[in-house]
Amino acid sequence: MPDQEPIPPAPPPSSGPEPGPKSTSTGLPSNVAAAIACIPLIGGIIFYILEKHDSFVRFYAMQSIIFGLAWILIHIGCAIVAGLFWHVPVLGWFFGPFWGFIWWLINLALFVLFVVTIIKAFTNVRWEIPYIGPMARKQMEGGAA
Repeated sequence: MPDQEPIPPAPPPSSGPEPGPKSTSTGLPSNVAAAIACIPLIGGIIFYILEKHDSFVRFYAMQSIIFGLAWILIHIGCAIVAGLFWHVPVLGWFFGPFWGFIWWLINLALFVLFVVTIIKAFTNVRWEIPYIGPMARKQMEGGAA
């Protein structure tokens, strides 16, 4: 009969929380839920509705909603300005190519903000987009002043 090692006793049950990433009401880790909530407008709306308790995820969801609406308004404003310039005879020829470059830079800047926000959320850093973050924080604190 081979020598058998004694089986160690089971550890006592712990009364504290399990170490590791905090889980949200969606079942996702907090940082993953916040990163997904950063998808402008759609991700924000979904996670703002689904997440009821985690203020970190709810903040990023609210910021995403405001950022998505701002992005849409910026696009509408750029389209109006481009349309006005395009229909003015001399300005349209001169500003047409220039305006396309400006529109591209605006989209690039908005995309960079989007990527930075996702990275900050995924690394558990509460980061506010300039101008938009304070509005989201005020909404989370119970309304705009």
